[in-house]
Amino acid sequence: MRTQNSATGRTAIAVTATGSPRTETAGTASPTGSTGASEGRAGSATEARAAADPRTRGTMLAGLGVVSFSLTFPSTVWGLESFGPWSLVAVRSTLAALIAGAFLLVGRVPLPERRHWAGLAVVACGVVIGFPLLTTLALQTSTTSHAAVVVGLLPLTTATVAAVRTGRRPSRTFWIAAVSGAVVVLGFTLQQSGGSFSTGDLYLFGALLVCAAGYTEGGRLAALMPGWQVIGWALVLCLPLMVVASAVTLSIEPVRLNAHGVIGLVWVAAGSTFFGLYVWYRGMAAIGIPKASQLQLAQPLLTLFWSVFLLGESLPLAAPVAAVAVLVCIAVTQRAKS
Repeated sequence: MRTQNSATGRTAIAVTATGSPRTETAGTASPTGSTGASEGRAGSATEARAAADPRTRGTMLAGLGVVSFSLTFPSTVWGLESFGPWSLVAVRSTLAALIAGAFLLVGRVPLPERRHWAGLAVVACGVVIGFPLLTTLALQTSTTSHAAVVVGLLPLTTATVAAVRTGRRPSRTFWIAAVSGAVVVLGFTLQQSGGSFSTGDLYLFGALLVCAAGYTEGGRLAALMPGWQVIGWALVLCLPLMVVASAVTLSIEPVRLNAHGVIGLVWVAAGSTFFGLYVWYRGMAAIGIPKASQLQLAQPLLTLFWSVFLLGESLPLAAPVAAVAVLVCIAVTQRAKS
């Protein structure tokens, strides 16, 4: 026989038809007891679905960002047909900043708090300027498949930088799967390029570091403000500098406009720089930086697909095997406790 402290026990007070109060304790059987239990179970199921939905949406948004990013290298190669590397980066950032500024004005979004501007500067330097510039310079001497080595290592680098920056420590299973996925992608891309390193590798590894820092800081800010505002304000922060840079570089580097060049410029500006980063940061805010970063393990293989479809490069026979291995690693990281 077990007693319950009346001071801590749950008590329900109802009013009878005559207006007199009636008290029922949690342990008292009542005709409505089973209904209450059913409603409780239904409420728990609804709450569980509500808790799962943001993570599902976050995974979908981050995945859409990865698809957008996977088109960046082929689009950059197209853009280089019409523009020089410096002018391409300056003009793409200017166009993206104008798009972002228009959205911010239409939405009447107030200026970020002063404490957020330092983080926005890190996003701007790493994602808006650093990564596009360094990878564009690298693609002058490297093929898209070789440059995909950087993208294959980016998830692991981002997770490492995020762990240092935020103080979070993902589980051992997470790290094993992350490192395994990075090794698969690295081995695949190096095997396809003959294991050699081009002169653009210093640019690529530099891009890897600055992009990881930008992703980490952007993911942190996306938990404090909407993700599209994070990238929007980072772009606007760069606008004065990029307008000047566009004027200078366009006067120095030759411009040979063609369809590929214009399409490539439009995509890297509106697709990769604005839309891709918009959905990416929203996804990171929902599912966390480490898990979102592991979705990028699929990006090199998607880039290879676009390289075949858009640039006419031959598809390696090992691609399906590597794709399956990468998807397994992604599945493990998504289930691992972070």
